[in-house]
Amino acid sequence: MANRLANSTSPYLQQHADNPVDWRPWGPDAFEEARRRDVPVFISIGYAACHWCHVMAHESFEDPQAAALVNERMVAIKVDREEHPDVDSVYMSATQALTGQGGWPMTVFATPDGEPFYCGTYFPPSPRHGMPSFTQLVSAISDAWVNRRDEVTTSAGEIAEHLRGQHLPVGDALPDSAALAEAVSRLRGAYDQQYGGFGGAPKFPPSTTLLFLLGHLARTDDPAAKEMIDGTLSAMARGGMYDQLAGGFCRYSVDAQWVVPHFEKMLYDNAQLLRDYAYAARFEGRDTDLDRRIAVEIVAFLERDLQTSSGAYASSLDADADGEEGSTYVWTEQQLADVLGNDAAQDASKVFDVTDAGTFEHGTSVLQRHTDADIEPWRGPLLQARARRPQPARDDKVVTSWNALAVIGLAELAETTGEREYADTATRVVTAVLRDNVVGDDDVRRASRDGVTGEARGVLEDYAALALALARLHVLTADRRWLERAKQIADAALERFADGEGYSDAPADHGLVARPSDPLDNPTPSGIALLAEACLTLSAITGESAYAETAERITARLAPLIAGAPQASGTAAWVAEAMVSGPLQVAIGGPAGPERDALERAARQLTDAGRLVIAGDDPQASPLLADRVGERAAAYVCQGSVCQLPAYSPDELAARVADMRRGLGERAR
Repeated sequence: MANRLANSTSPYLQQHADNPVDWRPWGPDAFEEARRRDVPVFISIGYAACHWCHVMAHESFEDPQAAALVNERMVAIKVDREEHPDVDSVYMSATQALTGQGGWPMTVFATPDGEPFYCGTYFPPSPRHGMPSFTQLVSAISDAWVNRRDEVTTSAGEIAEHLRGQHLPVGDALPDSAALAEAVSRLRGAYDQQYGGFGGAPKFPPSTTLLFLLGHLARTDDPAAKEMIDGTLSAMARGGMYDQLAGGFCRYSVDAQWVVPHFEKMLYDNAQLLRDYAYAARFEGRDTDLDRRIAVEIVAFLERDLQTSSGAYASSLDADADGEEGSTYVWTEQQLADVLGNDAAQDASKVFDVTDAGTFEHGTSVLQRHTDADIEPWRGPLLQARARRPQPARDDKVVTSWNALAVIGLAELAETTGEREYADTATRVVTAVLRDNVVGDDDVRRASRDGVTGEARGVLEDYAALALALARLHVLTADRRWLERAKQIADAALERFADGEGYSDAPADHGLVARPSDPLDNPTPSGIALLAEACLTLSAITGESAYAETAERITARLAPLIAGAPQASGTAAWVAEAMVSGPLQVAIGGPAGPERDALERAARQLTDAGRLVIAGDDPQASPLLADRVGERAAAYVCQGSVCQLPAYSPDELAARVADMRRGLGERAR
């Protein structure tokens, strides 16, 4: 018999709908049932693309005897961490505090008030390597609840108090140019000069760190920033973490050399890397052809493999296919020969680093591409052959913030290439998100699926990313409606997530044992740092001082983290860099035609952090165009309330920008 997950909008929860465990979704009903029965709560947290989540489900949650034990002695809740990142954040903090590490599947036992008292990750079906079996653990938890209740509740209360008392250092002054240079110096100390990236294995794509370094490079031409950018972007693009045939990045590299990936493909990684590569492609003196190619191929991957019937993007592709990780993607020399023929396969093996010994399991190799050899004659036949293999499952839920990050990346690529199709794609995705993931004007939900709006409420990251995406789409298209929606969403975030002098990741009526507030970047950008960027962008568009003051207050609070932990504070550092850089605003008003097109092309190639470029012939379309539309196309370069004389040619525009940058540099010193 199906449990209570059958109608969930989460594919991960639906994967457990036929388990014999009597799962309940996250919500007050489950905790009320635990109070009524006077039993503890078992909270299992995972996500659809998680390999070990599937393993534990098969070993324990599908086992009738294990399920019967759970059903008899506790209330079981299944949580999709991607649908409830606030829940995941609270219990991950508890897991890390109790065990010194965290991960998924996350296994938490809590009181009916939601206070955790025992946490862990994966537990095997039989005792192994000093770990108890899952059923042994359930029995021990139940015994403690029945026979040592005072110890359990005392421990739970202490843990809950610890969670509520966690605080990171807070600053009161904005980072200046010297502070940002010091952050770059710290990053240089962690940089892997041989292989690119930061630290050792496993290596994750440092998306927000790269964004900050690009902004810093634009302002300072710092050779250390350039070295880290060039080495990391090239190594990731040429290694096995990138799908050399179909485009798109995997979650991370299990080794320091970027050879073998963990094969799940996440929307949030590809959305952020799309922004990085599209932005990097505007910088002279680096491999911009590679940057542009990777950005274009990421979009092709999103459109082909993640686009849903709604017009937005699905969350992820699984790491496994038919229970075997990576089997869709890896090759042997013989498999290449079977598709391409022996002569072509020899060439392809050299280009893709496919060896006799293999770089992955069972003598197979992950495709790499360390040369610029033409692979187009091989791409089609190899993709056709690959399509006949078992394919990874797709998590079809449409997450608000991840789609918003994709829109930001698409807008970046539209500016870099001048191609209208990317603006049209961004518009399509935003339209789908506003239709399916927002109730009314500003009630943002975390996710939807198949056009059905989910119940899970949006977290700060969702509101902030969506507001920023809408603001960026406004300046890209000169469409007033996107600015109005951006302000609605941002204003709702500022009201609902306020927490004293700062902002929390969950709204005030969150119903959790502690209100989560993580200012650090994780796989996705920090919600509070995204809010600062959204407010800074809106202040530059509208001139409204309240947005600017909020952005400055948030960034000042995050200053100690930028100084002490720049690898985990890239978004905040990027916002601080944009503040030091202006941000520049370039409004190009006047009739459509060659003169305006030339000014727009030149302006959109500017690399200044946070810069905004808008072009149009309607002075009502944006505050940036008000009083700037005449009979002849002209570009107005401004920063705040300071503007240069109008520019009527790309050369004049370059001179005005140079003058503004000099003024900004003097003020920064």
